[in-house]
Amino acid sequence: MEDEKILDLYFARNQRAINETQDKYGTFCGSIAKRILRNPEDAEECVNDTWYRAWNAIPPARPTRFSAYLAKITRNLSLNLLTRENAKKRGSDTYEACAEELEEALPARDGNVEETVDAVALGKIVSGFLREQNETARRVFVQRYFYFETVEKIAADSQLSESGVRMSLLRSRKALRDVLIREGLTL
Repeated sequence: MEDEKILDLYFARNQRAINETQDKYGTFCGSIAKRILRNPEDAEECVNDTWYRAWNAIPPARPTRFSAYLAKITRNLSLNLLTRENAKKRGSDTYEACAEELEEALPARDGNVEETVDAVALGKIVSGFLREQNETARRVFVQRYFYFETVEKIAADSQLSESGVRMSLLRSRKALRDVLIREGLTL
């Protein structure tokens, strides 16, 4: 079923919207959750929570890219669960590796009100940065740091060597760091 028709079901408050969403995006959202959580039961819980969040948010929201909207919800729910469940015990090696890789490029967190303002500014800067990158670099960056794909999987998907993927990520992190410094965000 087309996304627009699924969204129309949400707006009509027709519970069939959930079934159609599950049929079309269940595997996609499940793969995101599984890569982050490494636990099928927790991943299934996050996917079900994704449908619940979508049901409560639509309407009034009407996402233009429904798949990206659902991916973001799934990702955030998975990361929140991972944090609550103690990441190291849950076997989230890919998440931990991604976090360590980005640590040098991202601003330090103070844990105060300024953190929220900085997070919004950071999101806008990173989005702008990614729009300026070539398609391959952008895709590799998003696969690694949004979807938490392994370097091996990205290499297979992008027809790059693993060292090519690592080099692309290194260059992107360095370029992002330079942009953040230029924009005045504290590192």
